[in-house]
Amino acid sequence: MKSKQRQAKLERKSKETQIKAELNIDGQGKARIKTNIGFLDHMLELFTFHGCFDLKIEVKKADMQVDAHHTNEDIGIVLGKLFKEALGNKAGIRRFGSAFAPMEKTIGRTILDLSGRGYFTLQMGEPGQLFSVKDQEGYSIKYLEHFLESFAHSLGATVHVRIENPDADLHTNMETVFKSLGLALDQATQVDPRRKGTVPSTKGIID
Repeated sequence: MKSKQRQAKLERKSKETQIKAELNIDGQGKARIKTNIGFLDHMLELFTFHGCFDLKIEVKKADMQVDAHHTNEDIGIVLGKLFKEALGNKAGIRRFGSAFAPMEKTIGRTILDLSGRGYFTLQMGEPGQLFSVKDQEGYSIKYLEHFLESFAHSLGATVHVRIENPDADLHTNMETVFKSLGLALDQATQVDPRRKGTVPSTKGIID
């Protein structure tokens, strides 16, 4: 069972970027992504497909002549706001989600809570483990952190991401993250018929 009309549209303008976006939580995994960051386009397509969302993002203006920082961060903000708006008061949803996505030796794990409280953490490998991950197409682990932190805070979600056995190839690591994020968010946004439309909090409200 899924609720209807869980959709949102948003246009965000700043001095650095102009972004138009649309989301249907109860979609079919269709993506139309044009961010000016080809690597991020691919990752968001994976996120959308495995989360079974329908997502359109078009970056109409970006200061890519400087670097990808503002564009990357602002897309995370927009994506979080889209989900927040589409979920409304979050009545009936499962709220919690967790998922694994393997790619060869590397495993991405995402655990999240649509709690209304924005928090994000990323752990790569075991504590104290030394490894090197090369940047790819101008993208980096730091950009991934900024994107997910912006997303978590804009959505109001606690998001824990862990990459087990990280690969030297950034592409591999990020695929496992975005796939597991899509799967976990799909789980958390599912409507639980046992809730009968009530907000999944003992407080009766999720801000």
